[in-house]
Amino acid sequence: MIPVSVLIVDDQAPFLRAMSAVIEETEGFWVVGRAGSGEEAVVAARALLPDLVLMDVNLPGIDGLEATRRLRARTSAPVVLLLSTYDEDAGARFIAECGAAAYVTKSAFGPDRLREAWTAATN
Repeated sequence: MIPVSVLIVDDQAPFLRAMSAVIEETEGFWVVGRAGSGEEAVVAARALLPDLVLMDVNLPGIDGLEATRRLRARTSAPVVLLLSTYDEDAGARFIAECGAAAYVTKSAFGPDRLREAWTAATN
């Protein structure tokens, strides 16, 4: 398996650490960068060219949905997985609004959900 490069976007340090830990525990995935806002995410994605972006929905400045729209509009756009504390029911609306591949609650995010979302988005 070719390693999947991941950009993590969240404005809260505990969640950045938690998502980083999940990536480090998941074989075939590696963290290439971190960003704390929607604007930083767009800039970092252009520079780092990640395969996957883990995007928090609520961010300072442009939110995660707008940042996702901007990333998805690019040629060779990365796969974007939205994460938030909102319940699963909100996920379908978020995905429809921005074109993300999937939505996972932060409490449910782990290696299995990461692999499932990646596999579903790339097959």
